[in-house]
Amino acid sequence: MRTLLLCCLPLLAQEPFVFDAHVHMINRQFYKGGDIGERVADGQVDLPRAKEGGINAMFFSLYIQEQYYPARQETKHVLRLVDLARRQVAANADKIEFAYTAADVRRIANGGRIAAVLDLEGGFDLDGDLGVLREMYRAGFRVLQLPAHNWANNFAESCCAKGPFGGLNAHGKEVVREMNRLGILINVAHASEQTVRDVLAVSSKPVMATHTGLKRFNNLPRTMSDELLKELAAKGGVIGFHSGCEFHHRPMFDYRTSRSGKPFWDTTEIQKEPSTVSISDVDARVRGGYPMVGVKAPDEVRCTIDQWLAPVEAAIAIAGEDAVALGSDLDGGPTFPLGIRDVRDFPKLTEAMRRRGWSEGRIAKFMGGNTLRVFAAATER
Repeated sequence: MRTLLLCCLPLLAQEPFVFDAHVHMINRQFYKGGDIGERVADGQVDLPRAKEGGINAMFFSLYIQEQYYPARQETKHVLRLVDLARRQVAANADKIEFAYTAADVRRIANGGRIAAVLDLEGGFDLDGDLGVLREMYRAGFRVLQLPAHNWANNFAESCCAKGPFGGLNAHGKEVVREMNRLGILINVAHASEQTVRDVLAVSSKPVMATHTGLKRFNNLPRTMSDELLKELAAKGGVIGFHSGCEFHHRPMFDYRTSRSGKPFWDTTEIQKEPSTVSISDVDARVRGGYPMVGVKAPDEVRCTIDQWLAPVEAAIAIAGEDAVALGSDLDGGPTFPLGIRDVRDFPKLTEAMRRRGWSEGRIAKFMGGNTLRVFAAATER
């Protein structure tokens, strides 16, 4: 009788392989101390909570904030963060390991640990020196953001700080070609639309916008138009959807902007800072912003999980289910949908997808399959 009952019960859906394309790690520990393997009461992610939330792999994102750019301290800060990242991953080798290829990702995740792909958000060098780029590859980076976050670098225009040349200049095209040659995935999040188009014209490999949204839901410099999404997908690229309501739900964006007095990408005041400031002074100023979490907002301005999924479904209608992915920006400041506390609650996303009629294949692609595919295509040499 027991066997009969079991065979007649519906099969439970297997939880998908989760490869989050944008998770802020190490910056918090750099400024506040502690260890990524320690559970903390604040912030949005640590290794114990990531495991509980079903994370199998992540782009392990180190963040170079704009405050380091006026005095040209960006490359030094990259090296400091990489040093700490290596020490902390080594100290937690039973939970996490760096992955450099798609095969590494599969091996590490299949062994029950989190696969961490070293990723840089912000500028590795504002000039795009190819020698520095090659050293970034040797340091282990396999994903790099092309623009310098919301700052104008000297080769690729940002969405939020227009450069004198627009898009990529000649050297920016060299940077793209060298990233292709090395096997580094190009991240066009924070790039201007012209930069993205120029990258698509030059790159021989697919690219990814790791954490963004669609302009049709919130017309921000940081979100993507339907036309550009089609162009990205036509070249095999992927758009990662940010977990913050600010990107997809105008009431939340307006509330946050009214509270701070400026959009979250505005770097006008930083541009006025002296170029002689010491790096220790910059550290002291930046430290107070950690952990980076969303804003406390009334329920009526936050989005629901279903409202968060609406832009994803629109992107699928525009470009197909092979072009979409999860790029949460955990500990990068998102204000989560109602019902999501932190990474532990990410299984609620897949629950909502099933409730909305998504196939298991579509869920698997969004939650990790598409990111693994584009990472494999970009890093093969």
